[in-house]
Amino acid sequence: MKKLTRRDFLKTSALTTVMAVGGPLLSCSRSPAVRRVAGKKVIVIGFDGMDPLLCMRLMEQGKLPNLASLRKAGGFRRLATSIPPQSPVAWANFINGAGPGSHGIFDFIHRDPERQAYPFFAAAETLPGLGYLELGQYKIQLDFWPFNHKPPATVLRRAGIPFWDFLDQAGIPSTFYDLPSNYPPSPSKHGNHRCLSGMGTPDLLGTYGTYQYFSEDCAQNQITEGGGKRFRVRFDGDASEPLTILGPENTFLKDPRPSSVPFRVYRDAHARAALIEIADQKILLKQGEWSSWIKVSFPLDTPALLPEKKIPGIIRMYLKEVTPVFKLYVSPVNADPSDPAIRITTPPDFIRSIAKQLGPFYTTGFQEDHKALSNKVFNDDEFAHQADYVLQERLALLDYALKNYDDGLLFFYFSSTDLQSHMFWWDTPARHPYRSQGEAQKYFTRIHDLYSKMDAVVGDLLKRYGDRAHLIIMSDHGFANFRRQFNINTWLRDNGYLAPHECTSVLGDVDWRKSRAYALGINSLYLNLKGREKYGIVDPSKEREQILDELIQKLETIRDSDGKKIIRSVYRSDKVYQGEALTYAPDLIIGYNRDYRCSWKACLGDITPEVLLDNDSAWAADHCMDPAEIPGVLFSNRQITEDSPALSDIGPSILTAFGIPVPSCMTGHNVFKL
Repeated sequence: MKKLTRRDFLKTSALTTVMAVGGPLLSCSRSPAVRRVAGKKVIVIGFDGMDPLLCMRLMEQGKLPNLASLRKAGGFRRLATSIPPQSPVAWANFINGAGPGSHGIFDFIHRDPERQAYPFFAAAETLPGLGYLELGQYKIQLDFWPFNHKPPATVLRRAGIPFWDFLDQAGIPSTFYDLPSNYPPSPSKHGNHRCLSGMGTPDLLGTYGTYQYFSEDCAQNQITEGGGKRFRVRFDGDASEPLTILGPENTFLKDPRPSSVPFRVYRDAHARAALIEIADQKILLKQGEWSSWIKVSFPLDTPALLPEKKIPGIIRMYLKEVTPVFKLYVSPVNADPSDPAIRITTPPDFIRSIAKQLGPFYTTGFQEDHKALSNKVFNDDEFAHQADYVLQERLALLDYALKNYDDGLLFFYFSSTDLQSHMFWWDTPARHPYRSQGEAQKYFTRIHDLYSKMDAVVGDLLKRYGDRAHLIIMSDHGFANFRRQFNINTWLRDNGYLAPHECTSVLGDVDWRKSRAYALGINSLYLNLKGREKYGIVDPSKEREQILDELIQKLETIRDSDGKKIIRSVYRSDKVYQGEALTYAPDLIIGYNRDYRCSWKACLGDITPEVLLDNDSAWAADHCMDPAEIPGVLFSNRQITEDSPALSDIGPSILTAFGIPVPSCMTGHNVFKL
């Protein structure tokens, strides 16, 4: 089997611009028709990654007065997260009111057992098109009789019934802004539900965010790296040679290639400024300055018999440096919300109504460009500035949401508390991967300030609504330092579960005739089970139990060189998951202790010489650990009656607030005083 690199995986898993919503629904009793509770208001604010320990510390210091007032009135608890505590899994628990056995998402990455450890993204999958007509260098798909070709389609793989379907059926309006784990957005059957998709929404290159970076010191004409592309810039005097921004692949071609938009740079070294000519626009930037959103349109070469096709998008530029080395950052190409090339909202026109009021805004699921910081395109301050811009846009969107909200359910999501924490969290005197202790504390203080800003958001909502709305503040998980990487596949190889001893990748040179277990994804471990995996050898009736018990016992006793325990708990999926959507469930889920996580390379099956090594990435904090280590938060202006509420309780609690019985497909229950 040819080794599949991370780049190949991202390319083959890319989300196309042709959308279709699918995914099986689990059997579930539908609630009876419920008379709409006129004027009832429930507002849910999702602060992704907000941590209870930091909240409590800052509340004690008087820095979160509004959240502290909710706690004083009995409206604060730690919120149990998902197993594993990965964002797509956790938010799907919230959406379904039940665990992964209900929605079928177990990790960022699943594997296809019929193709022996072949990885794909869990929450959405792009299906290839079927059939086309050849016309010279072109291929044309015709979806009508007698051709009936099927274009490529991206389908939502989250199974089960989202809790808002019961609101929709009962005539209760619900509106969700930037909801994770819901791309492509599931439709509204009764016209009472609106949603803007969040985490999982791609850019126009079909990735989760690919920046383009143009500099004179690029080692090659073009370099592709995780999360971005670098291009060498050459100048003739003060004018650059012609440059291009890459756009979506032209799938009208038999040999698809990226579309592009040309641009040119004219620099003034003395003024430390540059004029950028692109798409009949002239953008003047000073060194260290960001542009506003720039509209671009990517032409697709099509056969003469078809009308000209263009794909609209939006970008922002940052002039990092004019001299001595010219450096220009271009954001991922976002779908233009005023004319989206991909379906981001339900109903489709919902995003246009937002753009009519707000103008262009980020539409990708990951908006803070953490990859630019990890790859040292941004320095810390530049990433912080870009993240601040994202937050400003999100606050403007919240203001829009509130102005257009009357009653029913309003959900609004903030990514800042998650993605900034990944890059700036460091709550220990231990050595940071690359910052000094002073710098580490300086940037961690930014997270303190960010929590204060979120507290002000809560204060504004309390001022606007008081007791006239039930306000729920929640996070999907907390946070912890990520100091050390554990390569689970290297450990499996060294302990005789993967063969041969010199193998280097689960996706490449493993001998499956002699391999009993492997790992893909961040927390998932699979047995090479006979009758399930394509080349399975483990007998499910004779060997399965013994190997599972053996793996759990060995993994839970692994220690670092300083004696610290690396893995807190290993969970058997058949013990912690219930439901019908178990097709892609792993056999074991690894719950790491704080400071530890699966290594970057192990996530896609690479087997490195070292089992344990330091994390040297700017991504120095994480949450893909044991769920007991990093619970989320739950605040409310209604008393919380449950001592240990969980993510899966929030949806049932919302239904209860609107007088809708909790359906049988949900495992959660109401946790608020009625």
